[in-house]
Amino acid sequence: MRFDPPLADIRFGCGLSPNLASPQSVQAMLATLVTSDDTATRFPVETFETFGLRIAERIELTKIRRKDRGSPEALRAKKAARVLNKEARIAQAAWMGQHLNRWVWTPAPLRERLTMFWADHFTATGKAGILRRAATPYVETAIRPLITAKFEDLLLSAVLHPLMIHYLDQERSIGPNSPQAARGKKNAGMNENLAREVMELHTLGVGGPYTQTDVTQLAELLTGVTTANPTRLNFRKNMAEPGPETVLGKTYGGEDAHIRDVQAVLRDLARHPATARHIAQKLAVHFTADTPDPDLVRAIEVRFLETGGDLAQVTEALLTHSAAWVPERRNVKQPFHFMGSALRALAVPPAAFAALDERALRRIIAAPLVQMGHVWEKPAGPDGLPEEDSAWIAPQGIAARLQWAITMPQLLMEELPDPRIFVDTALGPYKTPAVAFAAEAAETRWDGVGLILASPAFQRT
Repeated sequence: MRFDPPLADIRFGCGLSPNLASPQSVQAMLATLVTSDDTATRFPVETFETFGLRIAERIELTKIRRKDRGSPEALRAKKAARVLNKEARIAQAAWMGQHLNRWVWTPAPLRERLTMFWADHFTATGKAGILRRAATPYVETAIRPLITAKFEDLLLSAVLHPLMIHYLDQERSIGPNSPQAARGKKNAGMNENLAREVMELHTLGVGGPYTQTDVTQLAELLTGVTTANPTRLNFRKNMAEPGPETVLGKTYGGEDAHIRDVQAVLRDLARHPATARHIAQKLAVHFTADTPDPDLVRAIEVRFLETGGDLAQVTEALLTHSAAWVPERRNVKQPFHFMGSALRALAVPPAAFAALDERALRRIIAAPLVQMGHVWEKPAGPDGLPEEDSAWIAPQGIAARLQWAITMPQLLMEELPDPRIFVDTALGPYKTPAVAFAAEAAETRWDGVGLILASPAFQRT
């Protein structure tokens, strides 16, 4: 394996930076994952525990409104609820700016890439009310601290998180023979969404060794898993399907339903050989190519199995394989990756985002992301963002990248760099004759910078 520092930043990091040196070895890259998360401290976002205070306040205001409709207290509560929703919406936009600040200024770019990868793997978002703003707090609490943990621990953290339970409609899933169902309550039915996505997306993968019966049995085992208020995991035995369930040939539970049975099946799914293959394939696709080297996939899979899914060692297997370092850059950056790497190359100061209000942040970041095909924190489905390059190189998306590259940097910086210098900053040894010529021939700095950022050479990893 020939380690390439600029390629390390381009393929496995957040892009080249004029202020932050590229790593000099794989071990240096891995070391950044076990040091303190100073970037998160410097650019903080809300944890889910803190976000839960917003939810609790919203619940109390709703109680007041319902208790005495039309009263002055109810009207004041209604107004306060609107203010609370607005504050959460404004905070969500600010967190979007903080995410970009992290990409621009982190000395541990591999951490940001892995956090985004696993956040997408375990896609979850709120579907109504203030919970629509909860995706960033969920990632900050359930995903980011565990990117080098055992996969089974990350799986439990994400799948049993209140936001995931809400997102996949698990909170009202009731066993058909449970005490709760016997009461004849409306909407007292079992939901298979979480069970199906755990198997199909989170662990075994599409086409994995499971049947519809396995999905149904897992869904029965998951009944009783719900939330409280809705910020805490809660297990309600009266909602759980009584008796044992069999998933992939192994029996769990019994008459006395308990959350530990759910934890046990999730850990077994996390350790399954099919899960190792699925995760290995997905990592290799995300970081190297739509059709990755089979030997690379196999090396990641073997390390996963050997270490019981130790994600630090799984990441090491990815980074130490020769196929990960081929000079040809075959993946197209996803929209947020494109934006983050562009702003990192420009070294956009943190104050640039701090000076923007919610409307400006959405105009400069969120709206262009939509035009590029990525709706921020509003996934089309639980499978997250597509990995296929074809999803990102449609004419409309390419045009949106060009427009953003030419117009937005000058809105965020007082002075743009000389394109003839910036081409080396942004691409290093991966600049091409065509983009070097464009940088030399540009009539204005913003044209030159925009053409460099929109070039095929900058778009690929």
